[in-house]
Amino acid sequence: MERDKKIKRALVSVYHKDGLDDILRKLHAEGVQFVSTGGTQQFIESLGLPCAPVETLTGYPSILGGRVKTLHPKVFGGILARRDRESDSEQLRQYEIPEIDLVIVDLYPFEETVASGAGESDVIEKIDIGGISLIRAAAKNYKEVVIVASKKQYAPFLRLLEEKGAQTSAEDRRRFAKEAFAVSSGYDSAIFNYFDGEDDSAFRVAADRAQVMRYGENPHQKGVFFGDFDALFEKLHGKEISYNNLLDIDSAVTLIDEFDELTFAILKHNNACGIASRPTVLEAWKNALAGDPVSAFGGILVTNRTIDGDTAEEINKIFFEVIIAPDYTEEALTVLMQKKNRIILKRKPSGPPAPTRQFRSLLNGALVQERDTSIQTAADLEPMTQKKPTEQELQDLLFANKLVKHSKSNAITLVRNKQLCASGVGQTSRVDALKQAIEKARSFKFDLNGAVMASDAFFPFPDCVEIAKEAGITAIIQPGGSVNDKLSVTWCDEHSVSMVKTGVRHFKH
Repeated sequence: MERDKKIKRALVSVYHKDGLDDILRKLHAEGVQFVSTGGTQQFIESLGLPCAPVETLTGYPSILGGRVKTLHPKVFGGILARRDRESDSEQLRQYEIPEIDLVIVDLYPFEETVASGAGESDVIEKIDIGGISLIRAAAKNYKEVVIVASKKQYAPFLRLLEEKGAQTSAEDRRRFAKEAFAVSSGYDSAIFNYFDGEDDSAFRVAADRAQVMRYGENPHQKGVFFGDFDALFEKLHGKEISYNNLLDIDSAVTLIDEFDELTFAILKHNNACGIASRPTVLEAWKNALAGDPVSAFGGILVTNRTIDGDTAEEINKIFFEVIIAPDYTEEALTVLMQKKNRIILKRKPSGPPAPTRQFRSLLNGALVQERDTSIQTAADLEPMTQKKPTEQELQDLLFANKLVKHSKSNAITLVRNKQLCASGVGQTSRVDALKQAIEKARSFKFDLNGAVMASDAFFPFPDCVEIAKEAGITAIIQPGGSVNDKLSVTWCDEHSVSMVKTGVRHFKH
């Protein structure tokens, strides 16, 4: 029968000591004895608390420059012994091994060392051996031992001490064991990924900070986000963020980060339905909204500049789910917070970089790829036609190419004066995508004469360029690479349309 247990002896060996002092004082007040190593022993003693060095238990000093300190039967025997098994208890008495009821460990900062750009020798020295072994041993024997496996568990353990003293239930110990195995598996995954590099010989991902969503993509689906949202954004206002909100937020910031000049975008279902670059935030907002004021309803708004009061007044006229900006004036927040459910996010400038790889589950495994970070500049474009784009057309082509990169394939974007006139996205036919874009642009009274077109993939036939020219398009950007490229190029030459190719396809599925 599982039972409550009194903590009598604790082994403490940690890297991060911040936040540990209150735990140690509380344990000491409960009569718990400490055994520790090196710097941790000195820390405990600096608090005025008694602590036995682990060497008095093992009979051996720390050797090999500190690589071997706790790897000894008198340490692990005291952790792994099954108290309800007489044979284990007899061996503890025979070899004079004291029982250890609590292990507090905080591992060497391997991931932080790798991220710092340290050399391989420094990285290797931050692979914890004794600590990870203590974690696994204590977690395995959770029926007898409590394991606090990282500094993130200091606060929960302190709360437990304050509620129960040095007494733990089987449920408590199992909960901490679960967290310990999360620490050890994540640590080992990080080490493997460091050694694996770009080989991709196996797929190992560990993510902490699980946030349970209200539901997944639909109400009947369960959804969980694994990640540190708060490292990227400060949530200033609004309701709980949903699964679909997160998808749109990711699409929004990924798109807006393509632009250095002042830009405002509106997204719906991960696609831009309006976007414009202008001298002021207010102008950018008005021109972005003009791209599709219907789809903007319930959309995600994002800009790369501070939102002021005047812009907020205009934004406040429509219903939207989320707004994202690097900052807001006080006047803007006063206006935007009038609706209690609106999610207002402020981006943190020092947030961690986006992952370099993307993955999704499918069939009976996972599909992994590098993130599409390629974006083309004027220097990357190769003219395909006799007629070259004007400077304004060139700027619009680059603008349109950024948009089509972030649109669901098959995708076509139509742009004029750095404003999205319309896009056709997620179509099974590129011709259908173009026709959708043209029809939408006309429905919102856009004049496409002099506009440009971007395609996420090549044109196998000249039908798209013919339709585009008829609608008023004068310049086209596309990846090129079709065996029939010449057909479209010849048609453009005959009808005075300029075309450039990027050499880079931007499918998005």
